[in-house]
Amino acid sequence: MPTYSYACTQCDNRFDIVQSFTDEALSVCSECSGKLRKLFNSVGIVFKGSGFYRTDSRGGASTASEPAKSDSSSSSGSDSSSSAAPAAASTAAAS
Repeated sequence: MPTYSYACTQCDNRFDIVQSFTDEALSVCSECSGKLRKLFNSVGIVFKGSGFYRTDSRGGASTASEPAKSDSSSSSGSDSSSSAAPAAASTAAAS
């Protein structure tokens, strides 16, 4: 069950309370009967496991860039092979 923080708008009474998700939000201060407002705090996040650090993906990043290099070389290779194919065809026609 989550812990919610509340503050009174009149007496500035601040407190935390553990409530279920289905519980209604508190609206009346227990000390002065003033109006309560819910406070939103920053949440601490801890990432555990692999893949969250820049150094974890270095091996994957280099392999991801290798296909891009081979794609560019294969496209230039296909250009040279397409230009070589008419030359081979003209040689075969001459024989």
